[in-house]
Amino acid sequence: MIKRFFYNNELIAFVIKRDYTKEGITFFTDDEFPEQIAYMSHKKDTVVMAHVHNKIERKILVTQEVLILKKGKIRLDLYNENKEYIESYIAEAGDIIFLASGGHGLKCLEDVEMYEVKQGPYLKEQDKVRFQEVEDEKVIIND
Repeated sequence: MIKRFFYNNELIAFVIKRDYTKEGITFFTDDEFPEQIAYMSHKKDTVVMAHVHNKIERKILVTQEVLILKKGKIRLDLYNENKEYIESYIAEAGDIIFLASGGHGLKCLEDVEMYEVKQGPYLKEQDKVRFQEVEDEKVIIND
């Protein structure tokens, strides 16, 4: 299953649930996104042709992130570009979260281990603007 989150018809994020399965190759991201995510399911003896990627200069205006939740459970809080809270989602171990636009924060509901993948180079404080997260009593959980 894939859960998608939109604000004013713009993709904010999506979650690929840990039980997602489909034969073949499925790309979840639009071709123009600077971060690309695909799921691949191949039968035994399938060969993926050896290849190298061409060096192409790309202009990236937005940082997109991928979180791979290895252990635990989190509450993912989503915000629009104006830092206004939209909604939240509970993600569990094995889920993959793609953060496309807007803002985000999270609260660990259990001990958590996860991976984060995003474009670089990392520019420290130039890279992000921090702001006050939603108060727990105002959280809207979207399943």
